[in-house]
Amino acid sequence: MRRFSGNMHGEKYMGNVNTKEVHDLDNEKVNCQIDEIIRLGHDKPFTSLETAHSLGYDNCHWCLGGSTR
Repeated sequence: MRRFSGNMHGEKYMGNVNTKEVHDLDNEKVNCQIDEIIRLGHDKPFTSLETAHSLGYDNCHWCLGGSTR
């Protein structure tokens, strides 16, 4: 579910600046803990997955798969 709180403005992808993981909000899973990331102020919006990857973010194991960690 896309968010309009914290730093988010309806973007599909959200990075966690603390863990350097990127999440797909259209495929969010309970284990992603998106609301907690936003509550802590660790949310960084991305309009594309490629942009997140170019900045060193890894895929979330739960919502994107293919994590390299």
